[in-house]
Amino acid sequence: MLNSEQQALKPILKELLYEILTQEQDLLKDLIHEVIEDMAMANAIKEGIDSENVSREEIFSLLEE
Repeated sequence: MLNSEQQALKPILKELLYEILTQEQDLLKDLIHEVIEDMAMANAIKEGIDSENVSREEIFSLLEE
């Protein structure tokens, strides 16, 4: 059950969320973009943990191709 402070904050939070969704769309898009990038990086790190190590020279030779 929500206490009185939580009850008072609930409409404020709803209004803030509505404002972000309607007026601050660029901010929301940037936030979503950052979250997706972080998830992709976490997945890449997880996949890389069990893979074979590669030398720096091998990586740069592939990037130069």
